[in-house]
Formats: sequence, C-alpha cells, structure tokens
Amino acid sequence: MIHSTLVTAEQLSAHLNDSAWCVVDCRHDLFDHALGRRDYAAGHIAGAFFGDIETGLSGPKTGKNGRHPLPARDQLVELFRSWGMNNTTQLVAYDAQGSQFAVRLWWLARWLGHAAVAVLDGGWQAWVAAGGTTSQSTPTRPRGSFEASGPLATYVDAEFVRSHIGDPATLVLDARAVERYAGEQEPIDPVAGHIPGAVNRFWQANLADGKFKPAAQLRGEFEALLAGRRPSALIHQCGSGVTSCHNLLAMEIAGLTGAQLYAGSWSEWVADPARAVTRGRQP
Repeated sequence: MIHSTLVTAEQLSAHLNDSAWCVVDCRHDLFDHALGRRDYAAGHIAGAFFGDIETGLSGPKTGKNGRHPLPARDQLVELFRSWGMNNTTQLVAYDAQGSQFAVRLWWLARWLGHAAVAVLDGGWQAWVAAGGTTSQSTPTRPRGSFEASGPLATYVDAEFVRSHIGDPATLVLDARAVERYAGEQEPIDPVAGHIPGAVNRFWQANLADGKFKPAAQLRGEFEALLAGRRPSALIHQCGSGVTSCHNLLAMEIAGLTGAQLYAGSWSEWVADPARAVTRGRQP
C-alpha cells in the first residue's frame, strides 16, 4: 500500500526503521531562511533528511522567475537519490508550520511522477505529541536509483494565466492570507494586490486544529469554489508557488484531481510591470 496524500504520526512510527520509507524535514521560515536548518539540527524525526526550500527544493532566481522557482528535474532526481530513494520508496514530508512547506516536496515528487509521497498530518507537533523518536544526527543511506517518470502534477506559466484572465471556464485560486490578496499588506513582495479575477482561499482554511479537515468537508468547500467547473479548470497560486500546493493537496485529499499550479505565482507575476494587478477583497 502506498500513501499519496497524508500519513499519521502513528503510521509513520510503525515504519520509522523501514528502509523502504524516506522522511524529509521541510521546516522553514520566509523571513529567516536559516531557521529550518537550525531547528533540524536541534532535533528532528529520527532518520529524517533536511529539505531546504531555498536551495534543493527551488531553482536559481533570476529576478524574473519568482522567489521559489522550480528546480531542474534532473537536479531534483539527484537530490532524491542522495536521500537513498528508489522508485518504490514511500516519501514522507513534514514541517512545523501547518504543512505549508512540506507540501512543496509533496508536489515536486508528483511532478517527477512519484505517487508514493505523503505529508505527515499535523507535522512536527503531532510527532512530538505522539512521543515519536527524535534525533540530532544526520542519517546516511546508500545512494538510491530513483528515476523520474511522467508527471502526476502539472504547472502553467505566467503567459497561460494572462491569456485566461476573464475566461469564465478557468479559475485562479490565490492561497495567500486575505490581507495580502487584497493588497492591504505586503510584507514580502514589492507590489501588493492580486491577479485580476483570482479568488482567495487562504491555505490555512484547509486545517482544523493543525491537521487537514476530513475529505468530505474539503470536497464540499472546493466544489463550492469550482461552481460546476472541472477540477482541471483550477489554477493554484500563492506568493511563490509553495503554499499554493497546500490547496492542491487538500483537493487531492478531497478526490478532486487534475488542478494545476502557477509555479511562479505572485512574486513572478509582479516582476513584469506590464502584468495587470487588482486590489481589494473581490476578484
């Protein structure tokens, strides 16, 4: 059996010494990029590797491609191999921020065609609360033989989004906090506001008490947003293409498959002043 959305702390604990499982710590802070690695060094799930959002799980920034551009597929494959992964390995990602960063690795693995990838529901806090084993040691494993295959997750670029503004068959969903969506606050990017026509669903709406809501509840909430559209009509975005994956995972949990990611997201969108910007709490 593979896990393709979530695992519980209890499920992970039962496989903690299983060489067919690989755990990756994705803790991060958008304002202190070194915090995740410091937290990892202070203590992490025993046997877990560290996945750096700013480096290994993102590609080089050009000033035009957003704050967390996608890494090259071949470089990501090499990273997976360095973690000892094969194509049958069950990958589990976690963080301490409501899974807002762990979902990046979940999406990237699917982009490489790897279905056996899940997020630890409740993250680090759930692991500690369950009495899970922790360590300060960096694991060593034999190099894996992982190979990429046809992607299970797809993305679109800025031109695709621009060309579909005003298209009633397409829905852009912005995962940022409503204050950022509305342009009332912008602590990170140089321009405030949102893509014209985009609807807001803050990624934290997927959670209840730090864990994902039940599948049926998520399905009802996303179907209301879709308003009769197919899931494939939905394009997810956020500030840099990371937390938008939270909404993508929530849809996958709900059984609504096929939505796409605008990988560059807001930070790429506003890098070109010719792209339109809207402010306010309405699309």
